[in-house]
Amino acid sequence: MTFDDLNSFGKRKEPFLFISDFKAQNLKIIPLSELEQNDVEYRIEKKYTPKLHPDFLDKSALPFELYKKKFDFVIEKIKSGDTYLLNLTQPTQIKTELTLKEIFECSNARYKLRYKDEFVCFSPEKFVEIEGSKISTFPMKGTIDASISNARELILNNQKEMAEHVMVVDLLRNDLSIVAKNVKVEKFRYITEIEAGEKKLLHVSSHISGNVGDDWHTRIGDILKALLPAGSISGAPKKSTLDIIEEVEGYERGYFSGVFGIYDGRVLQSAVMIRFVEKTQNGYLYKSGGGITLDSVAESEYAELLDKVYLP
Repeated sequence: MTFDDLNSFGKRKEPFLFISDFKAQNLKIIPLSELEQNDVEYRIEKKYTPKLHPDFLDKSALPFELYKKKFDFVIEKIKSGDTYLLNLTQPTQIKTELTLKEIFECSNARYKLRYKDEFVCFSPEKFVEIEGSKISTFPMKGTIDASISNARELILNNQKEMAEHVMVVDLLRNDLSIVAKNVKVEKFRYITEIEAGEKKLLHVSSHISGNVGDDWHTRIGDILKALLPAGSISGAPKKSTLDIIEEVEGYERGYFSGVFGIYDGRVLQSAVMIRFVEKTQNGYLYKSGGGITLDSVAESEYAELLDKVYLP
């Protein structure tokens, strides 16, 4: 399937689910009427009471010393001017008695997807939403443990986090300008609270919007292709940063940090796949990471990577 096929679905206003990998090179498109026979499940912005589950994540993370080498490499690339924001991710081996289907069923998140017996994501981050002639994106950048005293004030007043968020907002504003007119930041740096296993996390997001025209249905594929990979989980400037990610991470993200979404013939909703469990021959991998800038501290970024390994 290609992004041109998305245009064709949109022209027919035929409802579908799409899944794009991080590099926007592998695209899956499934008509909504065929999800069950394809063994695919999703939920978008549905509120419900999740099943209780144990703290199942026995984590075997990348040692800090190895993470520090990758972190230092990124810092040198920032100093040389090749990037000024890079989202550094790594896989963490986890153990659980739960199946992917059980993980999907018991996790509580705004955006959830299970693709066969291959992977599950449960994301707090919306990517783009298109309704009427309005396109919106909601970059999420900045995370803190909600139990920390004055956590809300600390994250909003942290200059490193502010600079990182401003970079992502500027990148996404520019990206939207490729496909839309009258692009503006509607809401800057607001807080959402996320259940993260035993913890609660505060995330900082912004809302950017533009006018994409009434004919956007016929250009769904073109719009998504222009916006991918998502700026919040790649970095800026995007092209050179993607090259550095390829060099430094040392593993394939695959569908992790890609995007999935639903088109119902009227509205397009999508999410960034940033909470991600993948089934491999050697067990489950949980992929996570965070944004690195010149002001980043390796120990803090490593802790954030591990904090993001949870079942909501």
